[in-house]
Amino acid sequence: MRRSAATSAGGVALLFAIGLLFSGFASTAVGSYAGSVVMADLLRRQVPVFARRLVTATPALFVLALGVDPTGALMLSQVVLSIGIPFALIPLVVLTSRERVMGVDRNHSLTVLAASTVCVAIVGLNIALLALSFFG
Repeated sequence: MRRSAATSAGGVALLFAIGLLFSGFASTAVGSYAGSVVMADLLRRQVPVFARRLVTATPALFVLALGVDPTGALMLSQVVLSIGIPFALIPLVVLTSRERVMGVDRNHSLTVLAASTVCVAIVGLNIALLALSFFG
C-alpha cells in the first residue's frame, strides 16, 4: 500500500517538531548547567535545577502562549542574540594574542592574522544581518 505525499510530509513534520523540541530541551539543559557553574564558582550562589530550567523555559512558553508566530519569534531571537557575537569574539582574539595574558601559549602572528580575518568577516556579516533584519 502506498502512502500519499501529504501523509509522508505530515509524518516528517511531526518528526522534525519532536526533534526540535528535544533540541530545545538539550539546549536548555546545557544553558542551565553552564549558568549553575558560573553562579556556583563566580557568584557563590546555588539555584535548584528545576528553578533554573523553569526560568530559562518561561520566556519561550510565554511567547507561544501569546500566539506569536514561533518561526518569526525564533528568527528574531537569533538576530538579537547575534548582537553579542562581537562582544565575545573580539576579546577572544585580542586576549589570546597577548603574551601578558597567555604567556608562552599566546597565538602566533599567523594565527592572529587568520583569527582577525575571520573575526572581521563574522562581524561584517553580523552587521549586514542586523541591517537587513531591522532596516531592510
